[in-house]
Amino acid sequence: MQDPVLFTLTVLLILGTPGPTNTLLATAGGAMGFRRAAPLVPAEAAGYLISILVIGLVIGPVIASAPTVLIGLRVTVGLYLIWLAAMLWRNGAIDAAAPVTARQVFITTLLNPKSLVLALGVIPFGAPPWWPFLLGFLLLLTCVAISWIALGALLGSVASTVARAGWVPRIGATIIGAFALTAVIGPLFR
Repeated sequence: MQDPVLFTLTVLLILGTPGPTNTLLATAGGAMGFRRAAPLVPAEAAGYLISILVIGLVIGPVIASAPTVLIGLRVTVGLYLIWLAAMLWRNGAIDAAAPVTARQVFITTLLNPKSLVLALGVIPFGAPPWWPFLLGFLLLLTCVAISWIALGALLGSVASTVARAGWVPRIGATIIGAFALTAVIGPLFR
């Protein structure tokens, strides 16, 4: 995809769609506040950057020739998300001040299924120069990530005014759990 306008709109649509990473960012914003959650953005950027480069330059050809690899990846992602949802649920009740870590955001983003779409259909690895598109992607990612954190901070502030701040990590855990079930069960019905 080499049209800059179409690229921008596609990236914003993909990154703006709710998913595991966005749920973690919103949960962090809601539980920790905007300022304390903002440092999670580089963890997301690093996760996407590594994942997109590895998929786009190395794994993409393997997936094309062996579709079972994709199923294995989806199940692995789903199992990780189930573990993450359980940890977020449990830790949210124990320590609502820091339920989301940079490591969790990094790993969740590294395993995010959106990386497959971005690496195989959006970043034009087959047409040089592709690196300006990757830099543009990182700029758009930063804007979207900050928006999700801000939304979470707003919702967290509303939750704390009605004495329900402890619900923020649990709601995030429930949403991530739903994504996990979709990732694990989906391949079984194909």
